[in-house]
Amino acid sequence: MTVSKAVIPCGGFGTRFLPATKVLPKELLPIVDKPTLWYVVEEAAKAGITDVLIIIAEGKEAVQRFFEPNDKLNARLLDRGADELYSLANHDFGVNVTFKVQPSQKGSGDAVYLAKDFAGGEPIAVLFGDDIVYTGAGECATKQLINAFSSTGKTVVGVQRTSEEVARRCGVMMTKGEVGRVTEITGIVEKPTGDLPSELVSLGRFILTPEVFDALENTALSKDGEIYLTDAISAVAKDGGAVACLFDGRRYDVGNKQGYLEAVVEFALRDEKLGKTFADYLKTKR
Repeated sequence: MTVSKAVIPCGGFGTRFLPATKVLPKELLPIVDKPTLWYVVEEAAKAGITDVLIIIAEGKEAVQRFFEPNDKLNARLLDRGADELYSLANHDFGVNVTFKVQPSQKGSGDAVYLAKDFAGGEPIAVLFGDDIVYTGAGECATKQLINAFSSTGKTVVGVQRTSEEVARRCGVMMTKGEVGRVTEITGIVEKPTGDLPSELVSLGRFILTPEVFDALENTALSKDGEIYLTDAISAVAKDGGAVACLFDGRRYDVGNKQGYLEAVVEFALRDEKLGKTFADYLKTKR
């Protein structure tokens, strides 16, 4: 079965970026000149996704407006003959983008569950809206996970080996057997405080089978009042229905300031027009 649909949860308030996120959704914070969400939707398109559902919170309508034409801006750009800027402002990602509002902030699991009807009983990709994965000319992270799904038919959790500091902010795999490119898992420990169960850390990319939606219906609220997607995946994993896939790529957690700044600097250095002069500038600041 192919994976043609993707869900991007963007319901958080971005409190770590206040006061900017009081009016600007964190998913629209610019990485040089393109918002974070640009790179996430672009990744979905590169993976062969045709339909994307973005889950937003009330008050984050700016996310939806980003994908709509700005008639006044378009008229001005066309009048000035600014064809390149017009193309940027009206970029066609090659996917159908729709939106759904998450009524209350109950975590990633609640956001994904809102996509049950959208999934329609098919496997779906999930890309967190504050994670960017740069793979250069290689296969994008979501495509790598789709390949793992094609060979296993199971829910796939995108993982990498990270620092312990990062691991304790994320979900860490409980593995079964030898660890390889694709590894069977028995569960996920969210934000572990004790010994880490493995070196494999969930980093915002998933392929979910329909069984995960059934598990979400029975997933209890955590102590902080959220429904964790990883808890539902753990329930599926206990029955042998989930694997972890080590994906290649440079992942940026742009939901925190350090990761965001790293992304801005490194994408600027890769920019054809900006890279050299920006690199020269950085050398003067060492």
